[in-house]
Amino acid sequence: RAALSSKMMENKVFLSFTFYSTILILKMYVVAIITGQVRLRKKAFANPEDALRNGGLQYCRQDSDVERCRRAHRNDMENIFPFLFLGAIYSLLDPSPAVARIHFLIFCVGRIVHTIAYLLQLRAPTRSVAYGVAQLPCFSMALQILLATTPYW
Repeated sequence: RAALSSKMMENKVFLSFTFYSTILILKMYVVAIITGQVRLRKKAFANPEDALRNGGLQYCRQDSDVERCRRAHRNDMENIFPFLFLGAIYSLLDPSPAVARIHFLIFCVGRIVHTIAYLLQLRAPTRSVAYGVAQLPCFSMALQILLATTPYW
């Protein structure tokens, strides 16, 4: 176990991936907390028991601001979870640490900008551009993984 841990700590690419992945997971937690806070502020609860606890069944309802937060969170899950897989496998391919760091940084910044644009309702196409930019390193990593593994299929 210590040898595995030591080996991981020597892998600069994996350490970089771990850093950016942790930032993204923390960002997802922040969006979840924001969603809960907006639910409380707008008194818009998804479950009857939560509505009853906070004023009555009339507050078991949807709200456009809560739904916006939920969409931002769902979009994170649809994009960050694949990044976690791709980045972990890509880290095993022994890429250049500088190139890998650029991949991870671009994805991370793109996702942060995407969330800010979503939650603050920034003017189009800010969110779409952030989404597209964040997809570029994912496609790059996926292509490199496929190229590295093609001889084994």
